[in-house]
Amino acid sequence: MKMKRHHGVRTVRVVPAVLLLLLLLSITASAKRRDPLTDAEIDQLREVAMEPLKRLQLYIKFADVRLTTIALMRDDPKQAEGRGKKIHDLLEDFTAILDEINDNLDQYQGRPLDQESRKDFRKGLKEVLKAGAHWETVLEDLKSTTESNAQIKREAAEFRFVLQDAQDALKSSVDMAKEYSEGKDPEIAPPPKKK
Repeated sequence: MKMKRHHGVRTVRVVPAVLLLLLLLSITASAKRRDPLTDAEIDQLREVAMEPLKRLQLYIKFADVRLTTIALMRDDPKQAEGRGKKIHDLLEDFTAILDEINDNLDQYQGRPLDQESRKDFRKGLKEVLKAGAHWETVLEDLKSTTESNAQIKREAAEFRFVLQDAQDALKSSVDMAKEYSEGKDPEIAPPPKKK
């Protein structure tokens, strides 16, 4: 009997130590995650928090900046040092921004909006679809460059998987925007009562 108790006491002491170790590892992992948006971009989004069209336009602009930066970096020999890691990070940011676009599409599609806001949301869907077609071309171009350019091919080991993630996320965003633009609008919110 005493051995079982002793063994149980030791197990009880080990469990908190393991839990503490897991907690520290998760804190360390979350501390290493970068925010895909700059402080200035976050401030811009706060200013248009209740305007679906302007929010979508900002996210589109932020995503464009990431892909434009990748294209400029890819073609600049002066940017060769650490380029694979930088492209990796920019692609991760791009994918996170696409996730935000999806969240915004879901949020505004599901809520009753007044007629003007619904019209703006529809316009935003069109802009997401237009941008998506452009982004698809840019990502395909990057992928083909990893097969044709020897330097980029070596660097692609650092970003190949996040490039595929970005392409998958883009397909999801475009599919969602198509579905919402072809679908029936939810009920239109009644105008506010005048006092």
